[in-house]
Amino acid sequence: MSRDSQTARIYRQPKSAMQSGRARTADWVLAFAPLGPKRIDPLMGWSGSGDTKAQVSLRFPSQEAAVAYAEARGIPYDLEVTPVVKADIKPKAYADNFRFGRTENWSH
Repeated sequence: MSRDSQTARIYRQPKSAMQSGRARTADWVLAFAPLGPKRIDPLMGWSGSGDTKAQVSLRFPSQEAAVAYAEARGIPYDLEVTPVVKADIKPKAYADNFRFGRTENWSH
C-alpha cells in the first residue's frame, strides 16, 4: 500500500457517553486509518509514528459533503452509515416534584 492511497473512514460522530447532550452528533467525520502500528521510542518510551494523516480529522455538515471531498481528492474511503436515534425527552422541572395533584409515588 502506498502512502497516497491511505483509506479514510467517513462516519457520523456518535453521542458522547459522558454527557447527555447531543452536540456535534449531526456532523460527519472523515478520519484516516493509521498506516501501521506505532513505534516505541527506545530512549523515552513514548509511542509514535511518522504517519501525520492519522492525526487528521475533518468535520462536514452532511454525508454528501464528506463523500464529495474524498472523491474530489481521490481519497479511497469506507462509508459507515448508522441509523439516527432520536430520544423522546420530555422537559421536566424540579417544581413538578411538589405540584398539587401529583399521582406518582415519591422515589425516596
